[in-house]
Amino acid sequence: MPRVSTDHLAARRQQILDGARACFTRYGYEGATVRRLEQSTGLSRGAIFHHYRDKDALFLALAEQDAERIADVVAEHGLVQVMRDLVADPDGDARSWLGTRLEVARRLRTEPEFRERWQAQLAALGAATRARLERQVAAGVVRDDVPVPVLARYLDLVLEGLESHLARGLPVDELDAVLDLVEGAVRRG
Repeated sequence: MPRVSTDHLAARRQQILDGARACFTRYGYEGATVRRLEQSTGLSRGAIFHHYRDKDALFLALAEQDAERIADVVAEHGLVQVMRDLVADPDGDARSWLGTRLEVARRLRTEPEFRERWQAQLAALGAATRARLERQVAAGVVRDDVPVPVLARYLDLVLEGLESHLARGLPVDELDAVLDLVEGAVRRG
């Protein structure tokens, strides 16, 4: 039997994650049945669960991947850019982050075991936000009269509010202006 290359395995795992992301975004964690995961990924349950132990492991891998991608955007462009991406790209990757983040938030609230497992991702995003703000303070771009942890918490709370707004299907018009206001609130002078 021929060996499967690591590139092929990585591509298959990514195919599963991409299909699962669409399924979890559309149906939520509870509604993402095995049948729906099969339809969304185009693969059998055997193929899916060969790579991921169970639905929970699949969701956790997906959420971790999305958290890493968000942390990368934060490190490079800031948390406001994540918000702008959510508003500007209603059908793209950024919006799929919303579905994942909403499910993570629900599970953080209702599942103590998940909350404990998720602490590393929360810490990584917080660290990326604070590091970016500290670099911006040092460069004279971000205000220095408010401690960086307070600015980071402010931006995190705005992001959570934006996610709630989008999750409820409320209009996105004027949100660019709102995000300009948020960005202006943390910028110097």
